[in-house]
Amino acid sequence: MRTTFDALGPLLPGLAIPAAHEADEDAARRRYRAVFISDLHLGTPGCQAPALLDFLRSHPSDYLYLVGDIVDGWQLRRRWYWPQAHNDVVQKLLRSARKGCRVIYVPGNHDEFARQFVNHQFGGIEVLEEAVHVGADGRHLWVIHGDYFDGVVQCAKWLAYLGDNLYELTLRLNRHLNNLRGRLGMPYWSLSAYLKHKVKKALNYVTDFEVAVAHEARRRGHDGVVCGHIHRAEMREIDGVLYCNDGDWVESRTALIEHYDGRLELVQWTPSHDSHGLGHRTEMEMA
Repeated sequence: MRTTFDALGPLLPGLAIPAAHEADEDAARRRYRAVFISDLHLGTPGCQAPALLDFLRSHPSDYLYLVGDIVDGWQLRRRWYWPQAHNDVVQKLLRSARKGCRVIYVPGNHDEFARQFVNHQFGGIEVLEEAVHVGADGRHLWVIHGDYFDGVVQCAKWLAYLGDNLYELTLRLNRHLNNLRGRLGMPYWSLSAYLKHKVKKALNYVTDFEVAVAHEARRRGHDGVVCGHIHRAEMREIDGVLYCNDGDWVESRTALIEHYDGRLELVQWTPSHDSHGLGHRTEMEMA
């Protein structure tokens, strides 16, 4: 996996320079105490980079947690894909760190190559195996990607790779389907999310994952947990522990944000190019 990281090397000098068109508007926008995002999958056609950039520009924060699968090393090893929009996202992350936002990167399984750089910094971005975020209300939230609780990833990696390929195929079909829906004036619809909700085994897998992560957070003495990995945004209490999954930026365009009073809000973002020039968020859950 080191070769994947090295392959990004030629891009790094350019990444340190902000995009010329990006106006310095953050100070004039409403700020948030913390933002949690995961499963961006930069380096794949499925990554909704323009929407993500739109969201990041609209949500400046004191803390920004990158909760794994930020760069998709699995896909980049098979086929190089890195358009300018993906460069713009990384530029924005580096710019946020330079402007005083504490950016914490917790790698996942698709960007596991970055785990060899744990406890190092790159461009002001801290790389950690896991983190604990202390909210404004005093709650301690354990921040992990979540792949260590996935038996397929840990015990049968070949099956995880196969599943990843099938997921990519589903996303490709989903893009064509939504292009057609867009021409017909219909809203975005996720084929893979629909299949997940319809297949009983997938639902059981998701439930088992959520319970296992919440129980481990409780065992460690935390009030809650923030994770990603399964591409299913959720916020609910499990046996006295607040379970938060911030979703993904391949299908759902979701994030978890913390307000200055400690309130946590799970939101879905509709980018400006989907809403006549005015990007907006939809509240999904509040805790």
